[in-house]
Amino acid sequence: MNNNQQPLNKPNGTGIKRLFKATYCSLLGFKAAWQHEAAFRQESILVLVLLPFSFAIATSINHWLILLFSLLFLLFAELVNSALEALADKITLQHDELIGRAKDIGSALVFIALMFLKLIWIIAALQYFQII
Repeated sequence: MNNNQQPLNKPNGTGIKRLFKATYCSLLGFKAAWQHEAAFRQESILVLVLLPFSFAIATSINHWLILLFSLLFLLFAELVNSALEALADKITLQHDELIGRAKDIGSALVFIALMFLKLIWIIAALQYFQII
């Protein structure tokens, strides 16, 4: 609703139609990330490689969910970073301090996700092999 309490024209529809359109747009986002972002492809392959191991090394459903979350968090971080970089590059390809800062912050998000994944999986592996 706008200030006049009139319904806004929703270009993607409402209800179930909007849900289908949103799903379609999300799939386009995954496709674009796969086609244009090498880091997303590499991290997706890492997720696909580690996912089967998560079933083997998890000691409980909660443990498995933590392993899964660490994998999905990495993909989430990479998608956010890739979207931020695409927008920044659309604005200008010339050096700009604020755009550089935004890109660095996005990169830091991916770094945190990678370190979180590494920590979670190292601890899980150490527990699996009864080292700790």
